[in-house]
Amino acid sequence: MKVKFLDLSKQYEGLKHEIDSAVRTVFEKAQFIKGDEVKSFENNFSNYCDAAHCVACGNGTDALTYLLKAMDLKRGSTVIVPANTFIATAEAVLANGLKIKFADIDDDYNISAESVENLIDEDVSGVIAVHLYGMPARMEQLSKITDSSGIKLIEDAAQAHGAEIDGKRVGSLADGAAFSFYPGKVLGAAGDAGAVTVNDDKIAEKVRMLCDHGRSEKYFHEFSGGNSRMDTVQAAVLNIKLKYLEMWVERRNEVAELYMDLLQDVQGIELPSVRSGIRHSWHLFVIRTDNRDRLVEYLRDEGIQCGVHYPYSLPEQPAFKKHLKYCRDYRAVAWSKKYVSLPIGEHLSDDMVHYVASKIKKFI
Repeated sequence: MKVKFLDLSKQYEGLKHEIDSAVRTVFEKAQFIKGDEVKSFENNFSNYCDAAHCVACGNGTDALTYLLKAMDLKRGSTVIVPANTFIATAEAVLANGLKIKFADIDDDYNISAESVENLIDEDVSGVIAVHLYGMPARMEQLSKITDSSGIKLIEDAAQAHGAEIDGKRVGSLADGAAFSFYPGKVLGAAGDAGAVTVNDDKIAEKVRMLCDHGRSEKYFHEFSGGNSRMDTVQAAVLNIKLKYLEMWVERRNEVAELYMDLLQDVQGIELPSVRSGIRHSWHLFVIRTDNRDRLVEYLRDEGIQCGVHYPYSLPEQPAFKKHLKYCRDYRAVAWSKKYVSLPIGEHLSDDMVHYVASKIKKFI
């Protein structure tokens, strides 16, 4: 049996008629930038996230970068980010002339509130909570810390479309949120795309202007911004896919539950930890094992595609090596040698999940 890690071709085949029709409409109207579909997606996604505003951007990294810029954090101040995340989270901080501190992670792979609290000093102006792998961070604990310290709390929701805490969707749980619609995400475009969701009117307007050369109207620029507009084709595709997001998240939860059941008694692996009151969106299903590299090779030989997210914590990356001195004992550093991402998604049948689990058991 062949088990793909991700199967976007199969997803497209199921939506081909709708997507082709939507894209054809964009070409017929020739509104490739700022077309009607962009505004429609912004309205649809803000409603989905229960946020007052959605500002479509060119990609998720720009979404986070411009959200931070719109918050006007003190230049040279420090933003705390998790040690276990994709580099884009840290890049957005540095792009704004801000400094970084890396916090450790909890047993659910997300940023540790205790670690954040220990890192806060008078120089810290913000905290970025990454909802890693689709698991929402501990927003209630983090909010108490940031509120008492008078600093900003930002959601990096690039991997968590449709995730919830006590029925409230990510994207409206902090001072602002950034999303990526990279094709491999749970809600993915046909190329790069991103968005900011926020409840503050002024921040939303500033993000919109930053993404469009700082202008409030054509050829009238209030400040120097950048160019990060979601093109209309991507918005058209996302409008179609958004209708199926709930169904896809539900299927991912079914697959995850089946993995949990089949692998619960297998010695030598650690399954993901899911808190009560949480709806995980399962962008990734990540287990841990001391035999990571051997298991990955074995599964691939058995026709099972898998991944490693991420093989190095950020403090171990050459770009951030000066931070490793205070992060050496972090759980995030030790666990980065153990992660294996198993196939997950609506493309998987129950038989495929049973096959993957059987091969892991055989390997162990």
